[in-house]
Amino acid sequence: MDSKQKINCTVSSCRFNNNQDKECELKQIIVTPTENCDTCKPDESMCSSYENKS
Repeated sequence: MDSKQKINCTVSSCRFNNNQDKECELKQIIVTPTENCDTCKPDESMCSSYENKS
């Protein structure tokens, strides 16, 4: 994965987050738009690959 882009993540409740390195351990993530959100800020999208550690 060294030649690929890395996804940094600080969502500690996500099962794919490596808390020590603050990186997502998935080979790819799915980013989706947030419904009815037109703020021109990061809240317009979210990680749909999220799964709770529990």
